[in-house]
Formats: sequence, structure tokens, C-alpha cells
Amino acid sequence: MQKLERLLNLTAVLLHSGRPMSASELRERVPGYPDSDVAFHRAFERDKDDLREMGVPLELEEIPGADPPLDGYRIPRARYYLPDPGLEPEELAALQLAASAVQLDGVEGVEALWKLGGSASDPAAATIPTVAAIPTDPNLSPLFEAVSRRAIARFAYRDEERTVHPYRIGFQRGHWYMRGFDLGRDAVRLYRIDRIDGTVEVGSPNAFEVSDDDDADPNLVSEGWQLGVEPPVRCVLRVDASHVPAAMGHLDEGAVIETLPDGSMLVELVVTNRYAFRGLVLTYLDHAEIIEPQELRDELVEWLRQVPGVSS
Repeated sequence: MQKLERLLNLTAVLLHSGRPMSASELRERVPGYPDSDVAFHRAFERDKDDLREMGVPLELEEIPGADPPLDGYRIPRARYYLPDPGLEPEELAALQLAASAVQLDGVEGVEALWKLGGSASDPAAATIPTVAAIPTDPNLSPLFEAVSRRAIARFAYRDEERTVHPYRIGFQRGHWYMRGFDLGRDAVRLYRIDRIDGTVEVGSPNAFEVSDDDDADPNLVSEGWQLGVEPPVRCVLRVDASHVPAAMGHLDEGAVIETLPDGSMLVELVVTNRYAFRGLVLTYLDHAEIIEPQELRDELVEWLRQVPGVSS
């Protein structure tokens, strides 16, 4: 049994238990732990650290009625589960549109919206055309884990063993890529994930820090609206002040044309993929406006009119 599966089982047992559970009870209920006492306690301590590192609210409490007193572990559901974000109908409709239009192989993204109030039987969702199909890869999960935990990743690539500080993962031109610092080459490298041989080994967390000048690297994965073969079109987009910080997460300072008195911002983009550009604009709902060219503005309006359930 892989460690990730054991962590998932441990989380599930603690979430569904009505009271704190002792380490010995968890040893019996959760499969995958070593048989020897010493090895179990080492593995259990590492699992507790990993859960807390991932943000799981694992708490230590006294078990009620235990004689002699005994401490146990629990995960409070109220602190673990996502609270109701209070989405407006228009916001929920935008999420359902995005989840229906982009399909990740093997993942039904629309099902996640049911808990937020989306409808599985909504006829409009069934008629939304798929504009992007994104493949998956078995090595994505361990690599995402390595990036989020700043853990060293080891794998075979082009018949060589690589030891890498993984910085980020991106999807471009139909493939997943991972950027990281290759310790053997003493340089930043870009790896196409589907060309990794075998499986990825993930080391201990907090093993490195991302370089401060990482964003300046020319191998940085491009944004979606830049990844196309359509004739380039210069576009000016106005973003409301409330959404400027989020927008600057996608753009560099050179894209800013002007900051307006109300705090909103005009930014310039060169678009070669209009599908991806529409996705960017819809991310901000009514907090972004295409200023020019008029043709892109008209295309977005016409595209929205073709989507069932979206009013004109």
C-alpha cells in the first residue's frame, strides 16, 4: 500500500469517528502500518506531521471516559470541510460553465459543483461544448505533492537519473511540464512529464527554497492566450481595482498601460488563442472589460449568447 493511500484512510477514519481515537485504535483501523511497534510509531509520527503540513486540522484531545486518562486524535469536520462560500447564482453559473467546457481525463469536474448548488440535471450544462480536453498522467500527483511540499523529486528522464527541486507545473501545447532546479546539472530545466520513465520518488518536505529570480527564467511556461497559432491580436483589458492583485498573478509589470483614478487598471495582451483569452476574461465575471479591439469584444458577446442559459 502506498503512503498516500494510508494517509487518505487515516483521514477518513478520523473524520467519521464520533470521538478521539488512540494511536493503538488507529493502528487496528487503518491498513498499511508496519507490524513492529517501533516501526509503527515512526510511521505514525511521520503521518501526523504530513497531515498537519498539508493543512489537515489534526487535534490531540483526551478520550472521554478513558481510565486511566488517554489522549486521542480527531479531525473536526467543521474545520476540515469547505464552508459554504455563498456563491451568487451568476458565480455558480460561471463555475459550471468552466467545469463543463474544460474536461480533465478521468475527472468529472462538474460533480464537485453539486455540493455548491450546481445541478446534475441542468439541461444547459449538458449542451455546453467542450473547448479543451486536458490529459492526465500518473506522475502528476506525486509531482504536485513535491511542488507543494518543496520536496526533492527523483526520476529517470532520457535514460538518466535526475534529482530535482521542483518549482512549478504547467500545461502547455497539449502536455504537462515541470520546471525545477536539476542538482546534477546545477541549472533550471524544463521536463515534459509524459516523458518521465517509471515513477517519481518524492523526498521529505521543506528540503529547498524556490529561487527568488525564478520568475525571470526564460523557460517559464506561457499563459494560455499566448499558446496558439492564430494571428496575434493586440488587446486592451480593463480590470477592476478589486481584481487587480489576481490579474497581476498572470501578468508582468510590462503589461500595465495605465492605473486609473478609481484603482482599476488597463493592461495590454497579445492574444494568439482566443478560446483561452475568453476564459481569462470570464474568470473575472463583470470585473473585467475588453476595451479594444472591438472584434474581440463582439466575439465574446456572441459566444456567450450561444451558451444555453446565459442571457443576452
